[in-house]
Amino acid sequence: MAPSGKSAAAEFGLYRPSEEHDMLRDSVRALSEAKIAPFAAEVDEEGRFPQEARDALEANDLHAVHVPEAYGGAGADALATVIVIEEVARVCASSSLIPAVNKLGSLPVILSGSEELKKKYLAPLARGDAMFSYCLSEPDAGSDAGGMKTKAVRDGDHYVLNGVKRWITNAGVSDYYTVMAVTDPDKRTKGISAFVVEKDDEGVSFGAPEKKLGIKGSPTREVYLDNVRIPADRMLGGEGTGFATAMKTLDHTRITIAAQALGIAQGALDYAKGYVAERKQFGKPIGDFQGVQFMLADMAMKLEAARQLTYAAAAKSERISLGGGDEDLTFFGAAAKCYASDAAMEITTDAVQLLGGYGYTRDYPVERMMRDAKITQIYEGTNQVQRIVMSRNLP
Repeated sequence: MAPSGKSAAAEFGLYRPSEEHDMLRDSVRALSEAKIAPFAAEVDEEGRFPQEARDALEANDLHAVHVPEAYGGAGADALATVIVIEEVARVCASSSLIPAVNKLGSLPVILSGSEELKKKYLAPLARGDAMFSYCLSEPDAGSDAGGMKTKAVRDGDHYVLNGVKRWITNAGVSDYYTVMAVTDPDKRTKGISAFVVEKDDEGVSFGAPEKKLGIKGSPTREVYLDNVRIPADRMLGGEGTGFATAMKTLDHTRITIAAQALGIAQGALDYAKGYVAERKQFGKPIGDFQGVQFMLADMAMKLEAARQLTYAAAAKSERISLGGGDEDLTFFGAAAKCYASDAAMEITTDAVQLLGGYGYTRDYPVERMMRDAKITQIYEGTNQVQRIVMSRNLP
């Protein structure tokens, strides 16, 4: 028999975040609205890095909350990290890529790096002295990441890296880069290794920023590696383990893209709700019309379904990080990313529709949110690839 009454209701924490998570959401939302939202339109319009957001996030230790306490970080769990990204993305998707990509770039170090590398690279990240990026894709190796051409050749106590990495988020701003490179061409994915490359290493340079549809405030550039000579001890894990580390990383970090999609969609829904309550046609608010009410209901339903799936995936990610079983994380990470990003695209498109002609202008934020939502269906694995991943890992 289950206990009854108010005490039982309070104790039944299943399917709801803890009080600490709710408090975190409130604080990040307040910070985002005060320090990040005022610059979001300007950042998008000018295509500039959101330095105000970085400053605010770092001042409040929210730029890389996933870093373990042992290395000076907050040691936040996977759900807390999701909530931070979600709340920042609610006002500015570009800014949400600061905590999201800091996790993406540094998680390989956490998963596979030596203790020395963890101390060397995670501590500056936790302090806000550096940012991290992730270099997997190449001009001819996108969905087929195993077909990469970047090489790392052993030379005594060093490796020499040569190649080009494409679509690298926050490239040029980040100080550290997790780079996947081929160390044994005959072994395909089992011949790929992971390394930490520093921005100041000789031979590292960057291409011009890509001219993108959305997330214009987050620089996306090519990373050029021209005879970059780095110490051999900067390898993450053993030689040939890099691709496995990369895939394990994505199992966890696809959830952060789902979180970004949730935030974008929530921002669009919130704005649309306020608009239809104020906008009058035919003598009454358009929110009183059943057709508009149905649209809002569908938007909210899709968003809540996406949130529940994303939070469940985050819980699985955290249990694995604490030493639990596989928890079907590969399936749930892909499902959360795929469903939430599809929902975000639909919700932001409907938000633009609800604002009518105003929604199609840059005077209102929903057109930016619609443009920003699109990338969540593409990066960290297109949604077509996510469906392949899910089909191969059915729970």
